[in-house]
Amino acid sequence: MSAFRRGSWVSLLELCWVLMGLWRLGAACPASCSCSGTRIACVDQERGIMAFPVLQSELEMDNITDIYIANQSSFSSINDKDLHYYRNLTNLTVTNSRLTYVSRLAFQNNLKLQYLNLKDNNLSSLYWRIFRHLNISNLILSGNPLHCSCENMWMKLWLGEEADAQELKCIEEGGGRKPLTRLNPPHCVVPMATLSPSKVTVQEGADVVLTCNTSGAPSPELIWNMIPLVSYNEIEASGQVSELHLYNLSSLDNNCKITCSAENIVGENESSVFLDILFPPNISKLSDAYSDHHWCIPFSMSGNPKPDLRWLLNGEPVNEGPYIMTMIHDFSEREFHGCLQLDSPTHINNGPYTLLASNKYGQDRKTVEAHFMLDPFDGGTVTEPLYYDPTTEDTPLEPPEDRVAVYVVVGIAAVAFMGFLLMLVILKFGGNSKFGIKGFVLFHNVPLEVVGR
Repeated sequence: MSAFRRGSWVSLLELCWVLMGLWRLGAACPASCSCSGTRIACVDQERGIMAFPVLQSELEMDNITDIYIANQSSFSSINDKDLHYYRNLTNLTVTNSRLTYVSRLAFQNNLKLQYLNLKDNNLSSLYWRIFRHLNISNLILSGNPLHCSCENMWMKLWLGEEADAQELKCIEEGGGRKPLTRLNPPHCVVPMATLSPSKVTVQEGADVVLTCNTSGAPSPELIWNMIPLVSYNEIEASGQVSELHLYNLSSLDNNCKITCSAENIVGENESSVFLDILFPPNISKLSDAYSDHHWCIPFSMSGNPKPDLRWLLNGEPVNEGPYIMTMIHDFSEREFHGCLQLDSPTHINNGPYTLLASNKYGQDRKTVEAHFMLDPFDGGTVTEPLYYDPTTEDTPLEPPEDRVAVYVVVGIAAVAFMGFLLMLVILKFGGNSKFGIKGFVLFHNVPLEVVGR
């Protein structure tokens, strides 16, 4: 079979796969809709839909970023699971339909949703909690028979001047309409939350009481959020005041965020405080040295305030500078992570390294044995000392890469020099060779051409 015919078969197979993929997508797409790899559009008025299309596989739905639904008289609700598998949905339009209900969990799995157009439907209200976890940049609600109720007050607060730009209006009890920006129902006040004290700085083991005062109408629900607090705690509530009692505070709760929030039908408000717990240093890890770009003796430690660090080698202070220095690389899970960095250490840097960590509340120390190379006067060589493998005892490693490079260069130079000497010998004795090699010889400093005939 010629290369041309093979190429034709390959192209034909690829075309079949593409057509099969389009057929599978089309097979799952309702007759009143059109579907592509990233978009679903349902605008056919005669063959309408009652709910969101369900494609043949989760992967196909996961790839959809845009859904457009219009002119659907039987489409009336967005329920909890309707959009569950459309995880990458960014644009959703449901317009000129009979949409009357949107579940509070309708978009729980659509974290990438940014554009939501619900224009010209039959919505009388929407709850603000539907959108609390989303980062929506465009919300269009014009053309809906919204009630002039406290439940829709959040739209006025959230949309601001955009409400006038959309010409959003609400229907009063008598049937009249007024701009949503003029909505001001009685007993409808945004909740407030105030947490005191506003700053908490105590020593480890202390007890603390946090008080949260809330206000708003209707009366808001008061919620404490203290995850991942590990210290023992109790909550005492009375009306719109709640107290959080913290007992025997642990250093593990340093930097923990405590939040008190108030929620009602209008919206939410919250107040937070970070726990600043003072405690002595604790070195949780001091490990064997390892070689990366530099040699590193890794450690992890905690303490508040941040401890001062010092190193000892054989009981003597280590003088830090450009070749030996303490580096802090990360701060995670309430711990500092770093290493004592050594640049090209030798046998004189071998020995026990002690890390001393101290602050005004105490100190901690840990020691680790570090070996970088053999002592050249005790089993090694003066010119090329062996390097230790820190994971095993007395196991030599190959020299660092820069020393290997030196060996290669010296080897190449030696080979070149031997070749040069060999060429001189051939030139000197080639004229007298019994093989009649052509060349030049000097006789009384006069060059004579030697022609082997």
